[in-house]
Amino acid sequence: MNQRKLNATRALGVPLLLLGALLPLAVKDAYTLHSLTMIIYFAYMASAWNFVCGYVGQMSLGHSVFAGIAGYVTVLLFTGVGLSPWAGMMIGGTVAALLSVLIGYPTFRLKGPYFTLTTIAFAEIVRIWLENTDDFMGIPLKGAQGLVVPPSALGWQVFQFQGKIPYYYIALTLLVVMLLATVLLERSKLGYYLKAIRGDQSGAEALGINPTKYSLVALAFSAFMTGLGGAFYAQFFRYINPERNMGMELSLDTAIMAIVGGQGTVMGPLVGALILHPLAEFTRAYLGGRFLGLHLIIYGIVLMIAVLYFPKGVIAPFERWLSRIKFKSTTRRMPE
Repeated sequence: MNQRKLNATRALGVPLLLLGALLPLAVKDAYTLHSLTMIIYFAYMASAWNFVCGYVGQMSLGHSVFAGIAGYVTVLLFTGVGLSPWAGMMIGGTVAALLSVLIGYPTFRLKGPYFTLTTIAFAEIVRIWLENTDDFMGIPLKGAQGLVVPPSALGWQVFQFQGKIPYYYIALTLLVVMLLATVLLERSKLGYYLKAIRGDQSGAEALGINPTKYSLVALAFSAFMTGLGGAFYAQFFRYINPERNMGMELSLDTAIMAIVGGQGTVMGPLVGALILHPLAEFTRAYLGGRFLGLHLIIYGIVLMIAVLYFPKGVIAPFERWLSRIKFKSTTRRMPE
């Protein structure tokens, strides 16, 4: 990790995460805690997307399929055989990772928009199939109606709690794990290989790096973590259906948040989620009812401004500012 990114990670990440850990001590309103949990959730999902798309350089708009599949696996194992959602999350994430390898092996050979279109097509095929399948080999999928997580005795074992605070801290823990994984990636041999592939795939191959192999490793981990997020979402709302958990909107939201914040960086997806999710909720709540579609226009304008004026993400000016401050402080300390 270069020094500029390291400074930004420390200067932003540590205070934000500490603030996040302390917020529930001051915030008691259920709606506010719900909204804060969703901001953390989207920051986590954008970071999981960024792990492969930001570092490999391939634009996936089908990551929602991993969230949806893992969510369905977790709920079905809980309702069908009584398996704890915690174990179901791990199994669902593993299924998502295996599915990503099956998708990625042929599609990573495609470049540019062809890879993106393939990921969209696959996610939509799975979503449409689930929406039109009530029963598959004796497994009740219930089509577009979706599955409800039945109420149970409250407790950690069944992932059901009284109030929002436990869900909030679970989401925050997932985010911390994802950010630490991204920091380790930045410093690892895999991270250097992925950056080489993103910069010049032919040049990376000439150096003996296998682009497909290392891209698949990153995709499998990204899919696993995305699957954990999808399983959390299903347990948080105690409901899952194809449109809500596997629709195109989820893929677009996570990708846009990472891009606006700064893809290929540790803190970019978190910053993007902090900006865009509250904006989306505010415009939907206060403008969506009175002026139909106006909230989408405002949201789109903000996105265009961010992309035009911050092509490397809104995290980039902050990184440059920190570098200038450090340079000035170092210059003052130098002996004459």
